Amino acid sequence: MSNYLGQDTFKLGFGLMRLPKNADGTIDVPQVCQMADKFIAAGGTYFDTAYVYDDGRSEAAFKAAVVDRYPRERYTIATKLNAWLQCHDEASAKQQFYTSLERTGAGYFDYYLLHALQRNNYRKYDEYHIWDFIAEQKAKGLIKHWGFSFHADPELLEELLTAHPEVEFVQLQINYADWENPGVASRRNWEICKAHGKPVTVMEPVKGGVLADPIPAVKEVLRAADPNASFASWAIRYVASKDNIITVLSGMSNLAQMEDNLSYMKDFKRLSPAEEDVIRKAQFALNADQSIPCTGCHYCTEGCPMQIPIPEIFTVANRRKGSPEFRTIREYNIVTQGKGRASECVQCGQCEGACPQHLPIISLLEQCRAMEG
Repeated sequence: MSNYLGQDTFKLGFGLMRLPKNADGTIDVPQVCQMADKFIAAGGTYFDTAYVYDDGRSEAAFKAAVVDRYPRERYTIATKLNAWLQCHDEASAKQQFYTSLERTGAGYFDYYLLHALQRNNYRKYDEYHIWDFIAEQKAKGLIKHWGFSFHADPELLEELLTAHPEVEFVQLQINYADWENPGVASRRNWEICKAHGKPVTVMEPVKGGVLADPIPAVKEVLRAADPNASFASWAIRYVASKDNIITVLSGMSNLAQMEDNLSYMKDFKRLSPAEEDVIRKAQFALNADQSIPCTGCHYCTEGCPMQIPIPEIFTVANRRKGSPEFRTIREYNIVTQGKGRASECVQCGQCEGACPQHLPIISLLEQCRAMEG
């Protein structure tokens, strides 16, 4: 993969959004160190974080686990500037770049991204002159390559890449569940990047963990094809088998997940035609299911005036569908304790504007009121 911004043939990237936690909610840095050690020993180099991940603790954990323990040439780091979260004006948005440099201690960023561009926020990056600001940092040598992560429709992607041909790569949500999902448009967005000559880094290949523990009908399909392969392996190999890919990010949350990913990505093999057929059967089984496709990113909760734990409520709703004996009311009360309930939604729409999956959250919360007993 040397053609693509210097990234080698090792296609697995270490996503630092869902790092392992201690009982008190802090990041389990010793376990992150073990995970990083195995990743680098296997040939991995690409780490991906963001200014807003875990309120900055993700970038700090990367410093402790990698920067402080490895020479700079052993890894590459990607992080992101978010012009619509945790900032209130142009100065505070730009300050994120300098804060990330300090938190990571990396000296420079191999990959830098404008974070999570969507219809409801992309103009902030123009308003705050972030495109020009990032170009200036690259000219100073503080950024090697830059692009943006994207959660919107193909028309906007086409518009952005036409307006900013200087962009070097794009980060897209691609997985077999969303390949033909009109709300995410994985396939079409990937095709647009190819047409513009922009390589792609992939986020959410297992859709926030949904494809690592899929619905029973999908499990049946995958187990029948290979009872020894993990469900996550099917999802990650599916995306890594596409062309024009720099890396496939896996947001690993423990050492076991790292070991599983490395078991099939260290010596990666593309899906065979027979395996592609298996994925098509899994996609058919998924399309027959009516579960809420929430990835648990929590962008929806950042500005919720009622502090409703939306992803947690949707998780309870999905488990209720899969297991009639599940004690729904008890679990619902646990996740909403001290927080807002579905019935308290004021329908302000903030959540729907922030949702990368473009879910109809207001109507879904309306349905979830039935769990309140």
